[in-house]
Amino acid sequence: MKKIVLIAWAIISVLACSKSSDTEVYVPVYLNVEQPANFPEMVYNLDNNPVTEAGFELGKSLFYDGKLSSNDAIPCAFCHEQAFAFTHHEHTVSHGVNGGIGTRNAQPIQNLAYQSEFMWDGAATHLDFQPIIPLTSEVEMGETLSNVLSKLSADAYYQKQFPKAFEDGEINSENMLKALSQFMLMMVSSNSDYDKYIRNEDGVTLSEIELDGLNSFQNKCATCHATDLFTDQSYRNNGLSINPKLDDKGRYDIFEDPTDLYTFKVPSLRNIELSLPYMHDGRFSTLEAVLDFYDSGMTDNGNVDEIFTRADGSLGISLSDYEKESIIAFLNTLTDNEFLTDDRFSEY
Repeated sequence: MKKIVLIAWAIISVLACSKSSDTEVYVPVYLNVEQPANFPEMVYNLDNNPVTEAGFELGKSLFYDGKLSSNDAIPCAFCHEQAFAFTHHEHTVSHGVNGGIGTRNAQPIQNLAYQSEFMWDGAATHLDFQPIIPLTSEVEMGETLSNVLSKLSADAYYQKQFPKAFEDGEINSENMLKALSQFMLMMVSSNSDYDKYIRNEDGVTLSEIELDGLNSFQNKCATCHATDLFTDQSYRNNGLSINPKLDDKGRYDIFEDPTDLYTFKVPSLRNIELSLPYMHDGRFSTLEAVLDFYDSGMTDNGNVDEIFTRADGSLGISLSDYEKESIIAFLNTLTDNEFLTDDRFSEY
């Protein structure tokens, strides 16, 4: 009898060990990337990188880990704070390792699954490749992919998490970038008051001034800030005066096409209330300043988009004081507090 008990104990012990080791193998639990009813179709091909629980958690860990930078202190989240739509709150341009200062304002991270090009100049044509740009920038994270992989390979957490997230279990750049994408793909901001009003959810209505602002917005802003992503994803020169210290030529620096001179990607306006400052170089700290600029501050820098030419040949979008006030009231309805406080995307 004692012998039988010992054998049974041994079997149980083996099974227990097997169960423990199973937590480190690839058993995908798939997550759904939201497709809001009022959004355009998703662009990202999930067939090539389906989102799983383990992949999402790995991507989240990487997003908040300073190991991705050369001094181990600047994670992606340093310039992308959740409370401010994952922007670098009140910083005109990005700050990075060793006091480095970039040349452009950190863009929000939201609804990236519905976009095909990234960065102010469209330098990244696939979400999986976008993190390479800040990671290797000398003034942002200042690191190399090979160094990052060396640090991750030496970390006990990542030694366990990569095999759970990817079938080949390899700690390599492809899997690291795909994990970051999985985390960012889940960042869907679609539950603002505006969304609920449009989708007729929860009895949400807009006030008179917000509706007036929506009407003015549709008449004067929605050509560029189109669809419920609030961007047509084009690149436009909107008549900003040239900052001589930066002389940022925008998309021109990608292809050296003269028609791209001083053009930048039209940004989404979701959570615009909290993602200040505005424009590619963060020159405006308030929405009032932005609308005043469009009304009376545009300059002819040599390549301004013709959409901004008035009938009399001057540049700008004519806006009355009430139109400005009501448009801002409407823009504030694009704040999505559910997204901004969603624990899934929080560090802690």
